[in-house]
Amino acid sequence: MAASTKVLALESPTQTGEWTVVLPRKGRHRRNSRKITIAKGQQQEQQPWVPTDLKIDPERQSKLMHKIQACMKKIENSQFFLAFLDQMQIPKVLNHFHRVLGSESQLQMVIYGIGSIESHETPRLQLSLALLMKRKFSWIGDIEVFDPVLSATESQVLEDLGCSVLSLNEQGRREAKKSTLFFMPHCEAELYNNLLQANWGVESLNRIALFGNSFETYEQHVSFKYYDQEVSLMNSSVAESVTHILAARRFIDEFRIETISDDYFAAFHDSSWHFFKLACENELLLN
Repeated sequence: MAASTKVLALESPTQTGEWTVVLPRKGRHRRNSRKITIAKGQQQEQQPWVPTDLKIDPERQSKLMHKIQACMKKIENSQFFLAFLDQMQIPKVLNHFHRVLGSESQLQMVIYGIGSIESHETPRLQLSLALLMKRKFSWIGDIEVFDPVLSATESQVLEDLGCSVLSLNEQGRREAKKSTLFFMPHCEAELYNNLLQANWGVESLNRIALFGNSFETYEQHVSFKYYDQEVSLMNSSVAESVTHILAARRFIDEFRIETISDDYFAAFHDSSWHFFKLACENELLLN
């Protein structure tokens, strides 16, 4: 269905002083278990960023562009993409997009944690989905991308695809001063938590649509181990890394997507749309 511009048709600490928080999975999900890594005393200040390699390789650039175009074609012709578009256009989801847009004509898209699009197919599939969404819906606006692992060649390809690569590592702490779609499949829990913390207010959260790991899964399955002993989440030293995720579950409407086939499982399993519904500041109490 076409859409107009406005009508949407603690395991023990490691030698580096980090804590590893294991997210247990069931069945086939276990092969893709995610870990949250939290460095003790980690500084989360926003910092200027440039690729570690400053030289663009034209041959790599051409090959990567070809790979991404092939990924986009693969997804566009898939049952997965048809089901994904259908879900975005069911009334319950459309109403949320309308509400997030408010009086604005477009949602800015911010992509965090995409990974190396040159080295792995999963990031290419995730990027391709974001680009296809922009192609299909005129109410999706400019796309900004950031991941500290991006090379100069990857950054140039992203620019060639019409995206802007950020020159600042925001640590996920972008304040939504306008309607924004945050596209963050399979990011670390800490990055989601940073985003929520930076926008922990009624107006800011109501301006956000978030695509990423299921918050419901975090709530149900996050567990911590310390020297083989289970530790209560809220009593652990890493509780702050998920505090806002768990608190947000009280006022989130979450819509899980279906991966349909194994071709898209690795890139999109346990992914959901998240929309925040807040009326007053009292709903934001963390305790």
